[in-house]
Amino acid sequence: MYRKRFDEMDCSIARALDEVGEWWTLLIVRECTQGSSRFDEFQSGLGIARNVLTARLERLTELGILERFPIAERANTFGYRLTSKGSDLYPVLVALMQWGDKWLRPNGKPPIELVEHASGKRVEPVEVRGPGREALSYRDVRFAAGPGATKKTRDVIENRNDRVLGERGEES
Repeated sequence: MYRKRFDEMDCSIARALDEVGEWWTLLIVRECTQGSSRFDEFQSGLGIARNVLTARLERLTELGILERFPIAERANTFGYRLTSKGSDLYPVLVALMQWGDKWLRPNGKPPIELVEHASGKRVEPVEVRGPGREALSYRDVRFAAGPGATKKTRDVIENRNDRVLGERGEES
């Protein structure tokens, strides 16, 4: 089945989804954050077909999200671990987990709680915060053109700010 590519779209969300938007991808990254590194660990943890897993591991390696490394105790065997680019997906996973815990748990009881290892204290929810550390919704944030903005992007920004913020979206 043909899947639309977003690499030409001037949107960081679309481009990110082009790389990590397929569900097995984030589940493989999740498995890495839980200590999995070998093919058989990914396969048993996810119940994924071998051919699908092989293709996803190859793609994640090509994208620089995972890197292969030799497993010392097993000749001619490689493991996979997150690169810096892959590790930067951790807050995305936590945000998805927290959203799922809030909206998809029928009894409202999350199966896992995240706690800081050193202190044992619960991890704060992932939120967009303002300079004063207050939580912000999308209605509290104005888009501004970044250094890579095109004319089309500037039009999208203006339109978005008008529709979402109304007069509050105007520059001061």
